[in-house]
Amino acid sequence: MRDVALAPPSVSPLTGGLADSVFETAARNPTQPMLARRPDPASSVWEEVTAVEVRDEVVDLAKGLVASGISPGHRVAIMARTRYEWTVISHALWAVGAEVVPIYPTSSRDQVAWILQDADCVGVFVEDEQSVMTVGSVCASLPRLRHVWQLDDGSLEQLVKRGEFIPLTTVESLRRIVMPNSTAAVVYTSGTTGRPLGCALSHRGLASACDTLFEGWGHTVVPPGGQGSVLVFLPFSHVYGMLVQSLCIRGGLLMGHEPDLSAQTLSASLRSFRPTYFCGVPSLFEKIYKNFLRIAQEAGRGALFERAAETARDFASAVERHRLGLGPGPGLDLRLQHALYERTVYRRLRAALGGRVMRAASGGSPLGRELCLFYEGIGLYVNDAYGLTETSGGITAQPVGREKSGTVGQALPGTDIWVADDGEILVRGPSVFQGYVNDDSATRTALGSGWLATGDLGQLDHEGYLMITGRKKDVIITSGGKSVAPAFLEQRLRMHPLIHQAVLVGDNRPCVGALLTLDPEFLAHWRGGLAMPGDSPSREAREENTLREEIGRAVAAANSTVSRSESIRVFRVLPHPFDHTSALLTPSMKLRRDAIVEHYAFEIDAMYQARSRGSREWAREELTGWDDSDNVFR
Repeated sequence: MRDVALAPPSVSPLTGGLADSVFETAARNPTQPMLARRPDPASSVWEEVTAVEVRDEVVDLAKGLVASGISPGHRVAIMARTRYEWTVISHALWAVGAEVVPIYPTSSRDQVAWILQDADCVGVFVEDEQSVMTVGSVCASLPRLRHVWQLDDGSLEQLVKRGEFIPLTTVESLRRIVMPNSTAAVVYTSGTTGRPLGCALSHRGLASACDTLFEGWGHTVVPPGGQGSVLVFLPFSHVYGMLVQSLCIRGGLLMGHEPDLSAQTLSASLRSFRPTYFCGVPSLFEKIYKNFLRIAQEAGRGALFERAAETARDFASAVERHRLGLGPGPGLDLRLQHALYERTVYRRLRAALGGRVMRAASGGSPLGRELCLFYEGIGLYVNDAYGLTETSGGITAQPVGREKSGTVGQALPGTDIWVADDGEILVRGPSVFQGYVNDDSATRTALGSGWLATGDLGQLDHEGYLMITGRKKDVIITSGGKSVAPAFLEQRLRMHPLIHQAVLVGDNRPCVGALLTLDPEFLAHWRGGLAMPGDSPSREAREENTLREEIGRAVAAANSTVSRSESIRVFRVLPHPFDHTSALLTPSMKLRRDAIVEHYAFEIDAMYQARSRGSREWAREELTGWDDSDNVFR
């Protein structure tokens, strides 16, 4: 092993369970706003809910759970979008010592059946009638499942009424026997390479990263004399979303919920709620950037935006060099340009996120350096961090005042990171999970050495900054023996506004290839801006040729960042994006690479067969990366 990054001591350890935060805040500051909700989903008015009001809702629901036979150690699933009730239900379950099992509401019937059976759930909260039907279709194989509560038909009110006779002392007694090492949640992995595995996460593990992050970074998201706020829209079914929820509850940040992830609704909620902190994933930050560009182009200001974006990246890069002691900082000309664009462009971009966002966080996968620099340059630093389900969320963060874009920061206090000789990242610390439920073999494989083998590949620089280079299982080995980690090139391709998804292939092939999908919204905008004259058939042909050239330039730009042996030599644009309904994406929207390769086996074979044709034809394809005989846009 090499590149050890030793961390300083951690914060004070947890003494009870996660539900204690609600009760302690209510006792200490009963009128402090804790949650915010809208009386109507279409409303732009947010009503604040105080700590004592949230506590009372948690207690009333906990009584109903006790009356329904829910006991310490019972597992209860929550299959719902990110909504107000999710937070109340989870803390009520923790208050009585039960364990939360999150399930994506978009999960298939088989996925729901597997998780409910593997976790041995005795109850499940679902959102609507469709989810009730999904669970109902698998109930016959789940003899332990006794309760199905539907949020949209008044089940919570019925639960509260059912528990009216339960004394408060019963809930208090159950809450006090919850220990930090008790299991708080069983969160299932994405299942990109097989059956999802249930990760047992303790109360201490989930609280550890939250408390450490708020201790070291909380001041960066709280306005002077005010209360920090977060609009949560990331799914609580993912450990990242659960981390954000706990960070808000334990850190005293006002939390609003937005279950609708459509661009229009999310944008309106950001403007009305006006958060001080923004949590997202790389695909969302990429989408926001592309939307900024599209809107600017539609207004005839595309060139202005691109100049402003370039200035933002140059300015942020110069600032970064200065804070790392590697340069003098932005020069006078650059400062003047940046100040001009601050008045004309940057503040408008920040206003689209509510106008009060002080900083942001990105997780789930690495965020590209160029995108990090863009956001920092417009006045919104994005803390690109690293974590996984098995670590209860975050294990690294950017040190305040020493941030380095292109990395995921340094190990959190109390956490150690090693990089093994084969490049795999190993982790140990208080947030590491207890093990996989019902799978001792997988647990021994992951934790057998005393370190968690993450399956991720990375590098640590001399200052302990971690760079993620890919997943160990995703590495492509060509027939020539060249090993290529696809994540970096895929991220570079997605930076092009037209490219929505990218999957590199090439195992046992002569070179690396790529399957690409296009962003439907930006593609329509791009086509509308061409304004090519002529009759319909000839115009469509010219548009198609122009699009081919544009995608070819995107591939060439990505190739310029790697060696020739690692570069993409062939690619194919697919007619439709990957989605979870075709089992090509997980419920958390991660690529199922093996399923994609199997599903598009014919297209992949055709792509490589085209490459193997005569040298003249290959020379032409090497420039365009395209098989002219296959018109994928019709």
